[in-house]
Amino acid sequence: MTRLQKTTVAPTRESNPDPCPDAMHALEQRLAEYLGESQVAMVRRAYAVGAAAHDGQIRKSGEAYITHPVAVATILAELRLDAETLSAAILHDTLEDTPLPRSEIVLGFGESVAELVDGVTKLDQISFRDRQEADAESFRKMMLAMSRDLRVIMIKLADRLHNMRTLDSMSAESRRRIARETLDIYAPIAQRLGMNRIKAELQDHGFRALYPKRHQVIAKRIASQPVMRREALATIEAQIAQRLTQEGVPFRLVSRVKAPWSIYQKMREENKSFTQVMDVFGFRLVVQKVMQCYHALGAVHSQFKPLDARFRDFIAIPKANGYQSLHTVLFGPYGSPVEVQIRTEEMDLIAERGIAAHWLYKNIGQGMNNAQLRAQDWVRNLMDSQQAASSSLEFVENVKVDLFPDEVYLFTPKGDILSLPRNATTLDYAYAVHTDVGNHAVAARLDKKLVPLRTKLASGQTVEIITAPSASPSPQWLEFVVTSKARTSIRHFLKRLEHEDAVDLGHRMLDRALESLDSSLDRVLPEKIERFLAEHRYRRLEELLADIALGNRMPGHVAQILLQGQPPAPRNPKAKRASASAEQILITGAERGVLSFAGCCYPIPGDEIMGYLSAGKGVVVHRADCPNVAEYRKHPDRCVPMAWDRYVEGDYRAALKLEVDNKPGVLAQVAAAVAESDSNIDSVEYRERDISISMMVFGIEVRNRKHLADVIRRVRRLGVVHGVERL
Repeated sequence: MTRLQKTTVAPTRESNPDPCPDAMHALEQRLAEYLGESQVAMVRRAYAVGAAAHDGQIRKSGEAYITHPVAVATILAELRLDAETLSAAILHDTLEDTPLPRSEIVLGFGESVAELVDGVTKLDQISFRDRQEADAESFRKMMLAMSRDLRVIMIKLADRLHNMRTLDSMSAESRRRIARETLDIYAPIAQRLGMNRIKAELQDHGFRALYPKRHQVIAKRIASQPVMRREALATIEAQIAQRLTQEGVPFRLVSRVKAPWSIYQKMREENKSFTQVMDVFGFRLVVQKVMQCYHALGAVHSQFKPLDARFRDFIAIPKANGYQSLHTVLFGPYGSPVEVQIRTEEMDLIAERGIAAHWLYKNIGQGMNNAQLRAQDWVRNLMDSQQAASSSLEFVENVKVDLFPDEVYLFTPKGDILSLPRNATTLDYAYAVHTDVGNHAVAARLDKKLVPLRTKLASGQTVEIITAPSASPSPQWLEFVVTSKARTSIRHFLKRLEHEDAVDLGHRMLDRALESLDSSLDRVLPEKIERFLAEHRYRRLEELLADIALGNRMPGHVAQILLQGQPPAPRNPKAKRASASAEQILITGAERGVLSFAGCCYPIPGDEIMGYLSAGKGVVVHRADCPNVAEYRKHPDRCVPMAWDRYVEGDYRAALKLEVDNKPGVLAQVAAAVAESDSNIDSVEYRERDISISMMVFGIEVRNRKHLADVIRRVRRLGVVHGVERL
């Protein structure tokens, strides 16, 4: 989302009509290797349009700005992408930074190219509160475009890669910000899409920009590895090659060197020294066919003994990004572990290029590869979560959470395989199956054993979810789910529930205000309601009612406006007196999404209560004898008469002050008495203390006044307690 800033200078007659002929000539030569002449001509036309549109613009580095789009197209040409993508790459900044209209792109290159350009264009024309919100909304827009066409994110990754290659011309602060964004979002996205080559370079440039000294030290240590290590690598390579040749397996063997960023991450996460991290030899073994992978595995295991529990079969169970390979770790001849990855040529290509490898197969009639199919599933899930996200910032956080490098592989009761991020719970699994399954989950069976929903999953387990029609999400679920789909689904359900509660409470509050004026919502003229909604920009009556419940509109004020100019209904004094008690709003405790209970007096069912309307907080419920009520009654328009309904649900907080003996074991005795009363302690505080007596305040949960009285009776019976008082 962040590009190198540019400077615009007025074009003159001396402006170069072809500002980067060498780069464009090199690009055309590369394109000629796999594209037809008409397609190369299309890219050439895009260059002409882009160069004209960007004429007079230069980068911070001093180069003509068009050099950047051409470099982006060159990166994509290395992946052998199609002419539409390359044309869009060259034009990707024109809509945002030049007067070139979208209609001209459509006319010259078609709607598909215009859609790609539009997908990577930022939202600079819209006002946002701050840069963070603007970047988040631009990212959300790009991901939406990506859901329609995966080529959007490929252009964006190439754009980001070239900007990282030329980051030195930016200020130190900008370098750090862009590097952090690259490491947090774009490199993980490249990994999630299987584009490991681009991911590795993004991480390297990001590491260098964010921690230049650390990168320099680690890179220097890698380059200056001792001769013994190089000799050990050569010896191991020769022994593996000899064994594979004896087995008659055609192969390509490449030694692997760890990247500075991966070394740094391993040192930091596992608290290891550089020597410990680098004391691992790595090889990639590439064969022709899938069965040869397993043949080669047997050959290397016969040469060197494998380490127990370090074998992973990603061919049978591919990673979420489509990556396939066999991973094994062997005991090396020099006492060091030897990492070996075994895969076919096609798997190797997909491991390096991910979804980009799809375009290589287009011309020979093959369908989408595993990486592309899994990428589409991932994007589809992201789009489901973005619909439930309340803001772009929340969506970006969900994407970050979803970019897990490690997965656990699980089996459904039917034997299908499902992958989830590391530390995922059975509830994450339930939402991965279907949102309705998650919303109604009550427990799970792991390998036929009953477990709670917060249980973490491990690879190889068979998971079955137990549901109940009456079950629904609770806010506590957000504390242990890890996938973005589960998190956004739970939040969406709770917000919808809160909105329904707010509408219901707002309806009752407005009706009460109208009743005090001898009217009701049913008697208000429909045109009056429509006019009020239009003037205050409410799309529906439900939005107004929710705003009243949340304290953003005073019900009495709304009632007066709605009844202006309307003839009063005939008064009936007897009916007025009879309805005085009915004016109270009865609450059941299920309205906690829009009601809150005051921490100054802790009202519980059975107490006489009143509500006070606070802007943004909604109705705050107080006990009628709360010391603050006298002050609140000075604002009668904000006071809401309330009472408990006959049937009340849930637990409510109460506070007890105890005077107890100051000796060991007292707290345990009090806690046991509270537990025997079927109550929970959620806080304990020492207020005063001397040699013989202590004052303690307990926060407990009770159902009503009768339950509280039972708790107090049990606590008073203790010999160590001298007094109990409700606060």
